[in-house]
Amino acid sequence: MAPKLLSPLFPWLILLTLLLLFIYSSLLPFHTPSPPFPQHKKIPTLPSCNLFNGRWVQDPNRRPMYDETCPFHRNAWNCLRNKRDNMGTINSWKWVPQDCVLHRIDAVRFLGLMRDRNIGFVGDSLNENFLVSFLCILRVADLGAKKWKRKGAWRGAYFPKFNVTVGYHRAVLLARYEWSSDKFPKETPLSFYRAGKPILPPLDILDGFKVVLENMVSYIQNKLPQKTLKLWRLQSPRHFYGGEWNQNGSCLFNKPLEEQQLDLWFDPSNNGPNKEERLLNHLIEDTLQRTDIQLLNLTYLSEFRADAHPAIWLGQKDAVAIWGQDCMHWCLPGVPDTWVDILTELIRIGLEIG
Repeated sequence: MAPKLLSPLFPWLILLTLLLLFIYSSLLPFHTPSPPFPQHKKIPTLPSCNLFNGRWVQDPNRRPMYDETCPFHRNAWNCLRNKRDNMGTINSWKWVPQDCVLHRIDAVRFLGLMRDRNIGFVGDSLNENFLVSFLCILRVADLGAKKWKRKGAWRGAYFPKFNVTVGYHRAVLLARYEWSSDKFPKETPLSFYRAGKPILPPLDILDGFKVVLENMVSYIQNKLPQKTLKLWRLQSPRHFYGGEWNQNGSCLFNKPLEEQQLDLWFDPSNNGPNKEERLLNHLIEDTLQRTDIQLLNLTYLSEFRADAHPAIWLGQKDAVAIWGQDCMHWCLPGVPDTWVDILTELIRIGLEIG
């Protein structure tokens, strides 16, 4: 039986859509809450190694580490089972950082480093997309891995050979909200509240987002032990072309975008399909500067990969007619496997530094 988590990570951590807070728990008890926004010392990283800046290079010998039989798959992202075109080509691209070498994860070695510890993911379906990749890769080292569930947590896995639990808490937004089915309705302005009272004068969405960010970061800093390694993933880009998800937007690409195309898609001044991404990332980066929460900046490398979404291969009859193409989540195996390589390398560095 999987051991219970000693730190109650899941019931109260809520996160904005498209963002991830990844927590490595060293099984320490919580400290007494400190004053708001404590000034923790930044966790250093290797200065000569920027894993987030680089380019995609095709390697015909590259193969996925798992297949469509992984028990942690979610059907709509299982592009091998759903017979998505060009999966061999999609997975032949590898991310090559400009300043250093990014090795593929050694699942046995990583789980050995994590022995008797807990790992927590918090976020929306894109973070679950990330989680599935993570679990399927780690299962290579422990085929006895079992699905794990605890009250207050969405899902996860337990790896008995290493006594490692990976938990995931499903959370769409950073704050409590009462909206319609559209997360960000345009018909009426949003109202932001603090301590149950409306903030006046009313805030626009970016200023409101900043307020929510600052409150969430303060909460994390006060509640999590300082020795917990905390990483916040910046946004995962969308690649709807020719319209939004409900306007016949498409992503039937057969290769990554070129670098000179990225600004056309993502620079706010170009009114591209994901123009908010960089604005929000800038606010997140600015907010985290005064904390020990590390950035997991997977946005840039993912911006290239318009070719790697499930698109029309969703594994369910009439899914595209009802929901449109999926140009937001990622095929698995696919781009999130590279996210896992980077994430586990940062955790390794964090453990070495202590």
